[in-house]
Amino acid sequence: MNPTILVSGCTKGIGLAIVNIFAANGFNVAGCARDKNALQELFTSLTLKYPNQQFLMETCDVSNAELLKIFAENVLKEFKTVEVLVNNAGVFLPGTILTEPEGALELQFQTNVASAYYLCQIIGKNMLGSGQGHIFNICSTASITAYTNGGSYCISKYAMLGLNQVLRQELKEKNIKVTAILPGATLTDSWKGSELPAERFIPSEDIAKLVFNAYTLSPQTNVEEILVRPILGDIG
Repeated sequence: MNPTILVSGCTKGIGLAIVNIFAANGFNVAGCARDKNALQELFTSLTLKYPNQQFLMETCDVSNAELLKIFAENVLKEFKTVEVLVNNAGVFLPGTILTEPEGALELQFQTNVASAYYLCQIIGKNMLGSGQGHIFNICSTASITAYTNGGSYCISKYAMLGLNQVLRQELKEKNIKVTAILPGATLTDSWKGSELPAERFIPSEDIAKLVFNAYTLSPQTNVEEILVRPILGDIG
């Protein structure tokens, strides 16, 4: 029986790279995103490439807690168990605390933090039932370093790392691993329009490799945090 991975924000960037590497290693994949067409394309591609595995792709705005809970329950109905959860979905709205528009904080908290909280609640309970699992929370260097024009995004990412640390303490004696990934500038749509060359960024595939390698370690080993930056350092 194939193990299952659930990835939020699965159709591009880091999320897509994680889907691809786990699917290539025999995993069933459940994923959600907002773009229905991109989800259908991904589902078709994976089904054709890996006919002996199962895939479930659903449209879901993860900032809507009720829709997110429905998606998570649908995943469990389909696959029964989830071995790996990747909280990847996120949104970045540049701004400063004093000038960003009303609602910026709430939207980024709902998308970047609350979505992970609710998925961890539902999928984490499933992992407790099966006695094993691994939760990855895609944080950011913004989780440990405030930067200009980061505003509520930085605040939400600090909170995401805090969520990861709390989960780690709660689950370390339950045979469930918890890992925070803190990438620096990664070549995703967040940097679309940048004049910097691709070589200045971390490839999404490198982040996916780190996630997969952390997952494959022995049962007695938990990687708590992975901090990774471009070779030339952060982009200011």
